Amino acid sequence: MPMKLRTAAVIATIAAVLVTTTVPSLTANAAVTLNDSDVTANLWEWNWNSVAAACTNQLGPAGYGAVQVAPPAESVSLATSDAGVHPWWEVYQPVSYNLTSRFGTRAQFAAMVTACHNAGVRVYADAVVNHMAGANNTLTTTYGGSTFSPTGYTYPSVPYAYDDFHHPNDGYCADDDGVIDDWNNTAEVQNCMLLSLSDLKTQSTTVRAKIAAYLNDLIGLGVDGFRVDAAKHVSVADFAAIRALLNNTTAENKAPYIAQEIFTGASNSELKPAAFTSNGDVLGFSYAMGLKSQFANGTLANLATIPSWSLDATSDQTYAMVTNHDLERDGTTLRYQDGTKYTLANYFLLAYPYGQPSIYDGFTWSSTGQSPPADANGYVTDTSCTSGAWQCITQSTGVKGMVGWHNATASVTTVSDFTAPASNIIGFHRGSLGWFGINASAGASTATYTTGLANGTYCDVITGGATAGGCAGTAITVSGGTASVTIPANSAVALHVNARSGGGTASPTTSASPTTSASPTASASPSTSASPSASPTGTTVSDTFNVYATTASGTDVYVVGSIPALGSWNTASAIKLSASGYPLWSGAIALPVNTSIEYKYIKKDAAGNVTWETNANRTFTTGTAAQTLDNSWSVANADATDLTFAEYATTTTGTNVYVVGSIASLGSWDPVNAIPLSSAAYPTWKRLVILPKNTYFEYKYIKKDAAGNVTWESGANRSYTTGSSAGYAVSNTWK
Repeated sequence: MPMKLRTAAVIATIAAVLVTTTVPSLTANAAVTLNDSDVTANLWEWNWNSVAAACTNQLGPAGYGAVQVAPPAESVSLATSDAGVHPWWEVYQPVSYNLTSRFGTRAQFAAMVTACHNAGVRVYADAVVNHMAGANNTLTTTYGGSTFSPTGYTYPSVPYAYDDFHHPNDGYCADDDGVIDDWNNTAEVQNCMLLSLSDLKTQSTTVRAKIAAYLNDLIGLGVDGFRVDAAKHVSVADFAAIRALLNNTTAENKAPYIAQEIFTGASNSELKPAAFTSNGDVLGFSYAMGLKSQFANGTLANLATIPSWSLDATSDQTYAMVTNHDLERDGTTLRYQDGTKYTLANYFLLAYPYGQPSIYDGFTWSSTGQSPPADANGYVTDTSCTSGAWQCITQSTGVKGMVGWHNATASVTTVSDFTAPASNIIGFHRGSLGWFGINASAGASTATYTTGLANGTYCDVITGGATAGGCAGTAITVSGGTASVTIPANSAVALHVNARSGGGTASPTTSASPTTSASPTASASPSTSASPSASPTGTTVSDTFNVYATTASGTDVYVVGSIPALGSWNTASAIKLSASGYPLWSGAIALPVNTSIEYKYIKKDAAGNVTWETNANRTFTTGTAAQTLDNSWSVANADATDLTFAEYATTTTGTNVYVVGSIASLGSWDPVNAIPLSSAAYPTWKRLVILPKNTYFEYKYIKKDAAGNVTWESGANRSYTTGSSAGYAVSNTWK
C-alpha cells in the first residue's frame, strides 16, 4: 500500500470501456510437491502469463519457495491521471472481487497458479482488503466492466453499500473529513480513510464475510498465502476474525501464509509492527532501511551488530526484503538504480539468517507514478528480461545461486566467525553448511577465512556453482577448514556443501538441507577403539558387510575396523568389497566369534586417496551364527531405514533408469552418483535403498544411455520423508 505516492488526487479521464467474458470457477490441483524453501520472488505487477513462465523456467528450478503476485482483483482503469497514463496504483483501488484485472483473466490467473505449483513454487497474492476505490474518483471505468459509485460508496459487484464503509463521525471515525490526519491515533488510523480510499467497516460481520469469501476464492484456485496491503489500517481483532473464516490451502492443507504491511515509524505501540504479529508475519521495513544505511552510507563491518538492531519483529515473524514498490520510489531503501550495492544487499539478504527473504522485481521507471509496460488499454504486456523495461534480478545467476545457498544452510540459524578484513569486506559461515563473503570496495580482496566447511574444492555459486564436470565459475579449495578467498571488487563469493566441484548439476531444483547435515566435517581417522575382546575359542564366523555407496569411476569401497581381521584401522589393510550389485558393495569376512567390533567404510581412488565415512564408528558383536550388516554410506546404523523406489518408465535398448536426490544416500544430485534401478520387472524399475531415518529429502528419476547421456524427468522435484521404522516404498511414473 503506497504511503507517500498515492495522493488524494485519484481522478482520471478514460478513453475506452473494457468488457471481459466471465469464465467458470477453476479448482486447483492439490497433487503437487512444493519446494522446501522460504525464499519468495516478488514479481510486482508482472502479468499472469509472465509469472507462470518465470515459475516454470526460473524460480522452480532455482529452488524458490514462493512467488508474490500483484493484487488480482478487478480495479479502476485510469487512462489519464495526475501521475500519467494507467499509473501503477490503479490496482490498489479495487472495485470488485472479480479476477479480471490488468494482469489477465481469471482463467489466466488459475493457470498461473497451477504452473507455479507444478514448478514447486507457492503463490502469495497481494490482498487489498482495507478499502475499495477512491471516494474522490470522478471516473468509474474499470478493467472488468463492473460499475461503482465513489461518492455513493456502492459496489454492486461485491456487493457493498454505503453502510459497509466508515464515514466521518460515524461512531468509528471521529474526524470531520473522514481522512486520516493523526497517524498515531489508533481509532483514526484504523477507521478513517487512507488518502481518500473508501475504508471498509471491518467491524461488520457482513463485510468480514465478503472479504473472507474473496480470499477463499483465491485459496480455492490454489493461492498459498497473502501479502496483506495496508494491514495497519485494519484492527488486529478485525483481521483475526477474517482469518478465522479462511480455508486451508489446497496444496498443503494448512493455514495460508500471511505477511502484513505495517509501515514502521509510529510512536503509538498499538500501531507498531510487533502489535500485529498474532495475525502473521510483518514486512521488514526497519531491516530494509538498516541494510541501506550500511550498504549505501556505512560500512559492512557494522552488519555484525544486526542482533542488536531495533527491528520490527523477531526473525521468525519477519518477511524480509531489500526494497518493495513503495520503498524504491520514496528512496528510503536501496533500489535497482543503486547498481552493485543493491545486488550485494540482495545477496546478503539471502545469506544472513534473518526473516523469510523476499527478492523484489518490478519494472524500471523514471517517474514515481509510472505505469508498468502496458498496451493502450492498460493491460500489462509480457515481461522481457532483455528489453530493459523490467527488473529481473530474481533470474540472475548470482541471486539464483544464493537461493540455493540459503536453502542449503537453512537449518543453521546463526552466523559464525564473522570476519572483516577491511571496513567494507566481510565473511561469515553458517555452521558446517556454507560460507559467504562480500567485498564492497573498489579493489579485489584476498584474505584467509574460517569457512566451517569440510576439506575439498567448492564452487562459488555467485559465478555459476557446480556442474557434473567441475565448477561453472570460480573454484575455492578448503583445507583444514580455512580457505584463501579472492573476492573481486564490488562482488561476493558463496560456497555451500551442495556445490562441490564435479558434484552438481543445473537440472534438479535446489533442496533445503535434510535433517541430518548434508556434509558434516569429514573425520581424518576413526575414533579410537579399545582393544577387541579376544575370541574364546579361536573359531570364526562368516559375516556379510553390505553398504550402499555411490562412487566415481576408479574408486572402490572397503571396510576397516578395530580387529586384525578388519585391518586394525590400517587403511592399507582394509577389506575391499565387491561392487557386483552396485551401488550395493558387499563382502563376506571371517571374524572371530563372540567379539565386540568397531568398523567404518572408506573409499579409495586409483591414486590411493582415502575418504572416511563421516558418522561415528559403527559397532556390533559377532556371535556363533552368521550375520548380515546392512548399512548406507555415512548413515549411522541406528539412524538407517530402507525405502524401495519403483518407477514406471519405458526406455530404449542400452538406456537405464536411476534415482538421484538431495541427500548423500541418493547421490547429492550428482548423476554420476545416482542409484541404478533394476529392470527385472520392466517397465517398472525398482531398488531398495538404505536411507537415514526421520529425514526429508527431494529426488528425481533420470535416464542414462550407453554413452552416459542423462535425461532428467520433467516437473518439480519429488519429495519424501522417512520415518523411524522400516519397509517404506514409493511408486512413481516417469514424467
